[in-house]
Amino acid sequence: MNVTLYHNPNCGSSRTTLAALRAAGIEPTIIEYLKVPLDVEALRALVAHMGVPVREIIRQKEPVYQDLGLDDPTLSDTELLEAVVSNPILINRPIVVTETGGKVCRPAALINALIAEIQAT
Repeated sequence: MNVTLYHNPNCGSSRTTLAALRAAGIEPTIIEYLKVPLDVEALRALVAHMGVPVREIIRQKEPVYQDLGLDDPTLSDTELLEAVVSNPILINRPIVVTETGGKVCRPAALINALIAEIQAT
């Protein structure tokens, strides 16, 4: 099964998730989204594939989240996605994606259930 990791190597949870995948014999395609930011359509497709609301992939603990007023519930999905494109640090990480969906693996321990699912296929 193809596995993709949206990865920030400076993030402990992201590093832990990558290590857990590799320890399970899974070598994911790694996308360092800070080096190669996604555009609005790629983010929209990612969210749709994951089957989650846009806000679930946004890291609310980043100072820029408050600075931009992204906690405003009237913001549209497009406005939120545009903010993430302009500030990729806002992507909640790590995100692990398979052919059947995706998950924000925060805390990193959430990867264990996903690994079991991957290995079962």
